[in-house]
This record gives sequence, structure tokens and C-alpha cells, in this order.
Amino acid sequence: MNPYYHRAHFLKSAARLSQSPTDSGFEVAFAGRSNAGKSSALNALCGQKSLARTSKTPGRTQLLNFFSLDSDRRLVDLPGYGYAKVAESIKKEWQKTLAHYIEQRQCLRGMVLLMDIRHPLTAFDLQMLQWNTYHGLPTHILLTKADKLKTGAAKNTLLKVKKELGDRPEISIQRFSALKKQGIDECHRVLDLWFELEPDSNTNPSP
Repeated sequence: MNPYYHRAHFLKSAARLSQSPTDSGFEVAFAGRSNAGKSSALNALCGQKSLARTSKTPGRTQLLNFFSLDSDRRLVDLPGYGYAKVAESIKKEWQKTLAHYIEQRQCLRGMVLLMDIRHPLTAFDLQMLQWNTYHGLPTHILLTKADKLKTGAAKNTLLKVKKELGDRPEISIQRFSALKKQGIDECHRVLDLWFELEPDSNTNPSP
């Protein structure tokens, strides 16, 4: 586990793109269908219990939430989307915010797309992958809640999703469990690459 990510702290929330921090440096966004485990994954990756708020009520994240790693690097928790118990008009607004962020954010270097390993490749997941590919944005898929399946079943799901996606160099994929702390190092290596961190990034760069 790279302790560099332990320094993450909440920076600000934005209801729309215009309220976001200055579009400079490096950002990596986290997206996923409601209740895919985004908040739990962020907390696990950053070695914190309550960096991102978790909720059993799907769709709680309705804002762009920015977390600072240092003066140039940020993690972004995007609004969840799916079966959230909110008005259809709000769902459409969330979708618009997501689209604007992906299309217009110049400092966005990659997206971590979270899918419940028991229900991967939903319509929303496929839409996100299509958007990202169209805009040339690399995507790293976390098949979350891997602890909910036996090891053999989890491996089979991983292989099945890889096969369904085909050979697409802009997309990578792994199993992940926030509960069991499984897959953290693998995801950190992807983040290190996108953030252009040096091997000794646990001490550099300065906050």
C-alpha cells in the first residue's frame, strides 16, 4: 500500500462543473452505478475510514466531491447513477454533470469505474466506457465486493468481463474488495501512472 494516498483530504464539493477547482494539474475520477461501492473503495485506497461518506441508501453522492492529494493532484468522487430513489429530473441532471465533466475537464487523466462483481457491465457501465473511449480517457475497472463471491467464481467473472470487452488497450480491469483490502496495491499502480508519480512517491511530491 502506497502511503502517499493516505494524505488525501476533502477539498470541496461542486453541484456543477463551474464550481470545481481550477482546471489544472492531475485528476482521477471515480464513477459507478449507485451502490457499486465507490465510497468504500476510496476509503480503502486512501487508508481512511471516513474520507468519503458511505451510505446504504443508493444515490447519496449527488455532487462532484474533490479530494486533494497534494497541490497538483486530486481524486474526484462522481455522482452515483442507477436505481437511486430520486426524481427522474435529478437523475438527468446527474447525467448531464457527468457528461460535462468528462467532455470538458482538461486535467482529467483517467477514470476508475466501479462495478459490483455480481452485476458487471450494466447499461450505465457500458455508457461510461463508451463516453471515455470516445474522449480518449483511459479507464480502470474495479470489480468491487469480490469477497461476496468464492475465489473461483470471482476469477471467472473477471475473465468473462475481459472477454466481453475484448482487446481494448485503453481499458484495464481487476478484482477489488474494500472489506478484505484486496487489490489496493494493483489499483495504486494504475493511479501512480496516471498521476505521473515517481517510485518514491511516498515522500514526493510535497503536499
